[in-house]
Order: sequence, then structure tokens, then C-alpha cells
Amino acid sequence: MDTAAGTGVILVVTGTDTGVGKTVVTAALAVALAAAGRRVAVLKPVQAGTEDDLGDDLGDGLGDGLGDGLGDADVVRRLAGVRAAEGIRLPDPMAPVAAAARAGVRLPGLAEHCAHVERLAADHDDVLVEGTGGLLVELDGSGGTVADLAGLTGASTVVVCRSGLGTLNHTALTLEALERRGVAVPGLVVGAWPRSPSEVERDNRARLARLAPLLGAVPAGAGQLPVAEFRRAAPGWFTGLPQAASTSARSSFGGRGP
Repeated sequence: MDTAAGTGVILVVTGTDTGVGKTVVTAALAVALAAAGRRVAVLKPVQAGTEDDLGDDLGDGLGDGLGDGLGDADVVRRLAGVRAAEGIRLPDPMAPVAAAARAGVRLPGLAEHCAHVERLAADHDDVLVEGTGGLLVELDGSGGTVADLAGLTGASTVVVCRSGLGTLNHTALTLEALERRGVAVPGLVVGAWPRSPSEVERDNRARLARLAPLLGAVPAGAGQLPVAEFRRAAPGWFTGLPQAASTSARSSFGGRGP
């Protein structure tokens, strides 16, 4: 299933953790898909943290370098030049439920996020939905998670992972959670591949490819590139583009456990 309604292909971009590079990977995927002639839209259901650029979802340890409190959708719009929307924006860089409680606002429910996705899918070929934090972060006040949103919209899910120590365990756990929910995984993307990778990182990259197809690796610091250079280079960072849930390869993690 590609969408809950409409004709667009829905792809959730999640991560093994916060700060792994989801935003720049989302922007790079948007550029690559647009370069292939696709009409692309991006949705960030919950943006938590806009005050002071404390976040580092560029995944390179540098923050986004803008110093202006822009949200992830703003960064994607600037880098990729595609339509990018938010479901709700919260000022504090916290988990959505905590950030909403602190701000005294109600979080949209998953049904509202699904409706937003469907509206975008009605007039775009691809809708990229960037998650908040990791896969099981709650997006609403009823326990609905990024994984649940993927399931409800029939989306495939790309997993953004780190290159360094610990990534194999974190990635395997994320893939297992997706497989148990029946969510298709077209593959993995390394969110910040270093210019001079260590032996551990090179070995990790080879082993990640055994867990699920490795779609590509975005260079560390890619979000700092001039926009024209980012758009020129981004399609080359991927060895393949994600396909629709109905035709994509599922995670090769292996279905361990009930």
C-alpha cells in the first residue's frame, strides 16, 4: 500500500536516535527524487525545539549552523527547494508530549497527521514524513508513535543511522520494531559519513548492509554546503532510491521473536 488515500508514495524517514541526520537525509532524498522527475512534499508532524538551535539533526555535531531557530521543515525547504510543512511547532527541544505540556498546547492526534499526509499525497508523487527523534517517540497525547503513523498511512520507512560504535545494535533494534509492526523498510541511510572514516566505521558500514539494503550515506557536514552545491551533489549520495511499500524490499533483519 502506498497511501491511505490519494496517489502519492509515502515514505517515513526515522532515525535510530535523535541527532543522527534525519533532516539533511530528508532534504537529500527530496532533491534526489525531484531530480528523477518526481513532485515531492515533506511533512514534519511535530517540530519540538525552535528557540536556540540546540539541536543537531544535521548529524555532524555542528548544529544547523544557522543560529536563527529555524525548524527542520525550514531547513529542508532551504536545502531542497520543495514544499515542506509542519503539523505543529513547539518552542522547547524536548520530547513532543513534554514540550506540549510545557507550552500548554494540545498535540494533534495521529488521525490529524494522517489527514495532512493524505492531502499532500493527493497532489504529489512522493511525501516524505520526517519523524521526531527515534521510532517510538510519542507524537500525541494518546501514545501514538512515529511507528504507528507509518503503519496507519501504509508508508515505507527509511532508517537513518550513525556510522560509529553502537550503531549496529541501535539499527537492529529499530528494524526489529518496524518488522514486528509490518512496516516495509526499503533500506538504511548513514546520516553523517565522515571524510576519513575509522576502521570501526568502515566495518560498521559493511555490517549495516547485511541488516537491510544500504541506500546511501550523506557526507558529514552536508547541511553546511551552499544550496546549489547541496542540490548538485545530493543525488550522488544514494545508490538507490526508496520504492513504494508494495514493491520495496522488507527489512532483512529476519523476524526474530514473536
